[in-house]
Amino acid sequence: MSTYVALLRGINLGSHNKVPMPALRTLVESLGYDDVSTYIQSGNVVLTTSQSASAVGDKISKAIAKEFGFDVPVLVRNRSQLQKIVDGNPFAAKAKDAGHLHVVFLAAKPPAAKVKKLTGADWGDDEVAVTGKEAYLHLPNGYGRANLNNMVVEKNLGVGATARNWRTTTKLLDLAGG
Repeated sequence: MSTYVALLRGINLGSHNKVPMPALRTLVESLGYDDVSTYIQSGNVVLTTSQSASAVGDKISKAIAKEFGFDVPVLVRNRSQLQKIVDGNPFAAKAKDAGHLHVVFLAAKPPAAKVKKLTGADWGDDEVAVTGKEAYLHLPNGYGRANLNNMVVEKNLGVGATARNWRTTTKLLDLAGG
């Protein structure tokens, strides 16, 4: 059995794509997953299963479409991948506040040319680094005033993505047994 974190993109944003967390937990449990828990309203699910990460993402996404009537991309990382993501943050030592750090989880590894263009651009005080299927953001003026965000990263890299702040990322690792 593996422990996974499923990251849902674009739910519970204002009145858009509402998915109550108790209903999400019940839905994910009904798919046969064990040890299901959710963390905050932005769509984070921790679960255990013997299925692959891609099977988990597909199954949850299809179930949400059927139950709630809208498509939700679901990105999945296992506990060891999440540990590597937390350990590999190139901005962790530099940030004055954990609130200035974010991880953009990518649906696929982006093309090297697009990574080079994104990381080589002038983003003012903001910084971005891409490693594998993650983009790390250091936003010293906060997410709300940043030049970089999930949409910018997604558009520039040409892959689907969902962002989490550093506190959420490390809490998810805790919940996954890290």
